[in-house]
Amino acid sequence: MKMQQIKDIIVSNPDGREITIYGWVRTKRETKNLTFLQINDGSCFASIQLTFDAEKGIDAATAGELKKITTGASVKATGKLVPSPASGQAVEVETSSLTVLGEAPADTYPLQKKNHSFEFLREIAHLRARTNTFGAVARVRNQAAYAIHTFFQEHGFNFLNTPIITSSDTEGAGEMFQVTTLDLDKLAKEGKAPVDYSQDFFGKHASLTVSGQLEAETYATAVSRVYTFGPTFRAENSNTTRHLAEFWMVEPEAAFFDLNDNMDLAEEFLQFILKWVLEKCADDLQFFDSRIQNGLVDMLKTVAASDFVRLTYTEAITELEKNADVFEFKPYWGCDLQSEHEKYLTEKIYKCPVILTDYPKEIKAFYMKQNDDGKTVRAMDVLVPGLGEIIGGSEREENLEKLENRIRELGLNPDDYWWYLDLRRFGTVPHSGFGLGFERLILYITGMGNIRDVIPYPRTPKFAEF
Repeated sequence: MKMQQIKDIIVSNPDGREITIYGWVRTKRETKNLTFLQINDGSCFASIQLTFDAEKGIDAATAGELKKITTGASVKATGKLVPSPASGQAVEVETSSLTVLGEAPADTYPLQKKNHSFEFLREIAHLRARTNTFGAVARVRNQAAYAIHTFFQEHGFNFLNTPIITSSDTEGAGEMFQVTTLDLDKLAKEGKAPVDYSQDFFGKHASLTVSGQLEAETYATAVSRVYTFGPTFRAENSNTTRHLAEFWMVEPEAAFFDLNDNMDLAEEFLQFILKWVLEKCADDLQFFDSRIQNGLVDMLKTVAASDFVRLTYTEAITELEKNADVFEFKPYWGCDLQSEHEKYLTEKIYKCPVILTDYPKEIKAFYMKQNDDGKTVRAMDVLVPGLGEIIGGSEREENLEKLENRIRELGLNPDDYWWYLDLRRFGTVPHSGFGLGFERLILYITGMGNIRDVIPYPRTPKFAEF
C-alpha cells in the first residue's frame, strides 16, 4: 500500500519530496499571504500542517477549493514535505494542490472548534471519534485489544469463540436479555401464560450470554488453555458510570491451574497490557494525563512495575474494620466489598495493587471451588489504585457432588447444567480462570470518568441509538 498515514509522515525526513495527504480539517488559519490547514487522519494524536503561500502562487483550482474549507471537511492535498519553522512540529507540507473530497457546512456540522461536553458527544456518537478525546480512546482500545491477543498467544492459550445466544445463566443472577421469535404482542393480547417456549425458535428459553466462562471450561478440559474475547450482556437496570448493558469480556481458562497459578497469570497479564499501551500510545496517554486525569501515566507505570500484595478477604476485612468510621458502607465479614473499600486497601493501606482471595461463598457464584472451612471459596479479585476491582476469578469446583449440591443450594436446576457437570464426570481436573471487563480496563487506562465514553456505541437502559 503506497498511501502513507500522517503518523508515518510526521516522523519522516523533511527532504522536500512530494507527498499526498488525506484527512479531515481540524483548523483553518489565514494571514495576508498565507493559509494554514491542520489535517488529521486519526492515525495518531498529532495533525500535520499544510501551508499555502500566495506569494509563491496558488492555482485557481486550489484557490477555489480553499474557499470551501471549513472544520470537518475531508481533503486530498499534494505538496513538498519540508522542515517546519513552527514550534511543536518537525515537518509541514508546502502545498501545491488541494481537493475537497467532502464538505462540512459550518452551519450544520456539530463539531466546531470549541469544547463539547461528553454528554453532548454521546448524542452524536457517530461523529465523536473525530474529536481528540475519542480518537485517543479508539487508539488505546485498539492497542489494548492487540496486547490481549498477543499475551495469550505467547502464553500458549487458544482463542475460543463462545456462543452469544445461550440457555445457561453463568452467574445465576437471572439478569439476562431474552432472545425469542415469538410474537410477544400477540401473546399479550391473547393473554397466554405461561409461554410455550417449545414453539420458539430454539424450542426453549434462550438469552444473550452474560459470560463465555462455562463454555470456555469445556475447551480448557480438552486443549488445556483457552481464552475468550467477545461481547457479553447484562440486563441490569443500572444507570451508573461503571455499568453497560453490552460490553466485551476477556476470559482465560486453564486446566491444571490452581488459585496461585491463576493469580500469577492475572498479575502478569495486567502488567503486560499496561506496559504495552504505555509504549504504543504514549502521546494519547499524555493527552489523557493533561486533560482528563492528572498523574495518570505515573499511576499506570507504578502498577505496571509493582508486586501485587496478596491477602485473604478475612485479612482485608480486619484491616478495613480498624478504619470503619471513614466509610459510607461499614465493612463486616460477609459483606460484598464496595468500591470505597477496594480503593482504601490499594490507595491508603498497601499503596499498590492487591489480590484478595477466599471470599465468603454466599457472595460468590456456584462454580467456585469450596474451601475446607465450609464458609469460603477459592475466589480472587484483583484491585488496583484509582479504580478498585478490575479482574475477578477463581479456581473452579471440580468435585461433582459438591458442585451439584451448590447448584441446588442456590435454587438452580442441575439438569440445566448437565453438560457442564459432565466435565466433572469424565476426566475432571483442577482448573481456574478469570474475567476482565474490557471497557473497565479502558476506563482505567484512559482515566475517563464514564464507561459510556470508552465503547464506540454504549448500550444502557432506555438507550440503544446508532
